Amino acid sequence: MIQEAIFHRTGGAFAYPLSPHQLRVRLRAKKGDLAMCRVWYADRYSGEDEPGTWADCEKTASDELFDYFEGRIDSQTGRIKYVFRLEDTIGEKAWFGETGFAAMKKDAGVFQYAYIHPSEVFQTPDWANEAVVYQIFPERFHNGDKSNDPERTEPWTPDARPRADSFYGGDLQGVIERLPYLEQLGVTSIYFTPIFLSPSHHKYDTADYYQIDPQFGELSTFKQLVQEAHRRGIKVILDAVFNHAGDQFFAFQDVLKHGERSRYKDWFYLHSFPVVQEPKPNYETFANQVPAMPKLKTENPEVRRYLLEVVRYWMEETGIDGWRLDVANEVDHRFWRDFRELVKEINPAALIIGEIWHDSSAWLEGDEFDSVMNYLFRESVLRFFATGKIDAGQFDAELTRSRMIYKEQAVRVLWNLLDSHDTERFLTSCSGAEEKFRLAVLFQFTYIGTPLIYYGDEIGMEGKTDPDCRRPMIWEESCHNKELLAYYRRLISIRRSSPALCRGNVHTWYVDANAGIYAFVRQYEQEVVGVVFNNSDQQRTVCLDTSPFGTSATELEDLLQGDKFPVNQYKGVFQLAPYQGMILRGTFGSV
Repeated sequence: MIQEAIFHRTGGAFAYPLSPHQLRVRLRAKKGDLAMCRVWYADRYSGEDEPGTWADCEKTASDELFDYFEGRIDSQTGRIKYVFRLEDTIGEKAWFGETGFAAMKKDAGVFQYAYIHPSEVFQTPDWANEAVVYQIFPERFHNGDKSNDPERTEPWTPDARPRADSFYGGDLQGVIERLPYLEQLGVTSIYFTPIFLSPSHHKYDTADYYQIDPQFGELSTFKQLVQEAHRRGIKVILDAVFNHAGDQFFAFQDVLKHGERSRYKDWFYLHSFPVVQEPKPNYETFANQVPAMPKLKTENPEVRRYLLEVVRYWMEETGIDGWRLDVANEVDHRFWRDFRELVKEINPAALIIGEIWHDSSAWLEGDEFDSVMNYLFRESVLRFFATGKIDAGQFDAELTRSRMIYKEQAVRVLWNLLDSHDTERFLTSCSGAEEKFRLAVLFQFTYIGTPLIYYGDEIGMEGKTDPDCRRPMIWEESCHNKELLAYYRRLISIRRSSPALCRGNVHTWYVDANAGIYAFVRQYEQEVVGVVFNNSDQQRTVCLDTSPFGTSATELEDLLQGDKFPVNQYKGVFQLAPYQGMILRGTFGSV
């Protein structure tokens, strides 16, 4: 038994409550080392001689180095002590507890989850499990009101190529006019990049947090948009830019004018006086010395109160359904805890999504965000489907690692994106190879988490990194990839009609690194769905174990093409064309 590879701790993603009376425990071990993992548990106050209860821990995932075992502990009191019983592949057995490894249970010590407080059970909005999110960059989506166009508005054409300072006149009225399109596509949520007053096209340099930018419309227009979206079953999520403001923000303007005498000098990280912007700012900013974006000192109680009142205003005034948080990892944790408390007080079903490009576990303990934009997902999908830099085995390992760092509640609602306003468009990353793009989209819509569509991807829009990835949406149908659009609609329909694809767990089903074959299974209650990918330019024949579908499955049907495959003695044979994927669901005979 390779003891030095075995790891567990009481907390984080390794021990956390699923309900006031149920604890999920997770143990990590060297890949292939353990043949059995069980957990013994009892009330913390029970005597040493009491029998306790046993639960099996299933091996749920593996990466390149480790296996992960998971079990559930049921407790009526919420006071739990537990210890693991391990056996390796050569029959060596050991107890593993807080003291370490031992031959006798009493010598291993016990892990203790002192008490499951109901308020500490991580809860995410139920609707988020079934969401399909569509990201809109308002300035580039649709121009519905030319009377509010900015000066120097450029022609909205299919071949438009924006510069960093381009304006095209997109606005909220334009979004209202295109809601039928979004409803027909099948999306259930819209995420807007910032809409508040700002001099830029992107609006991440906020001048006034209480005013809709006039080039987008008025407050009444936005209220109408929210109402119309809600009427169509579409939720609305706004972008909160609280890490930094714009240099036209009233408080920073006061600092520029009054310097050390400004009552707002402690709202920012100022290094010296007078405050200067050029040639180099003497204050902290977003990213690397961006003078127009001074960093806000959110640990200052005045700043915190101001921004939280902004949150209250927009939620109560307009009825939005959540927030996406810009540069969320650079804002202090206390602010985000206060933010969550307020948001959930106003609307317990509101969704909170952080923008973090790396391991986000510190923000997903249940007291800050519901989830994050899953850039770890994007990186793996990019390197497997688009560039081919990793094989199916590495892909599976990376997916496993990125799941195992989070609690289950967060994993189910991670925003799985292929691209965004901050990245190259995925079809461009595929060098225009639509077959690779389609396979990645299939993975995005069937894997655990929430699919996020960046506007225009569904019609085949391309673009390199900013500003090229922010081209105006193409509305001329003659320029649409209609087959791709139909493919998106089909995938969204399949996903929304499948409880397993919306809410199910995920297990690796089959991996062939040399052949480029990857498959996983998702299950929720009685529904089982298997998804298979041939990420190669060769036709492949794959024989798969169909036992995950149960003993009564007589054939599997591909929900994409309608093809049916017989099941014989828990085996199914599937032929996949180059870059083909299948969504398989069982057809059942008598038991």
